[in-house]
Amino acid sequence: MSKRDEYIEKMKLQLDEVNARMNELQAKAQAAKQDARDTYEAEMAKLRQQSQLALAKLDELRAAGEDTWETMVAEMEKIRDAFTHSFHYFKSQL
Repeated sequence: MSKRDEYIEKMKLQLDEVNARMNELQAKAQAAKQDARDTYEAEMAKLRQQSQLALAKLDELRAAGEDTWETMVAEMEKIRDAFTHSFHYFKSQL
């Protein structure tokens, strides 16, 4: 497996892990009071949007040529870090 394939697989696993943890939180929020649930659902929608952006960037990374791949790695890591940070902040607020 090439360095590129290993990186893409590692990034995919990290995004999948955060998405799985988001699903767990969503299940817990179903028992919350309505006002808390409304806030939760709005924040979860923002996280889902960030997740979609990260997965789209991962697809771009997969399709990137060798000449642009290195630049896209840095972009991918920024998007992943922002998504992960947002998730951890959201989780800390529950």
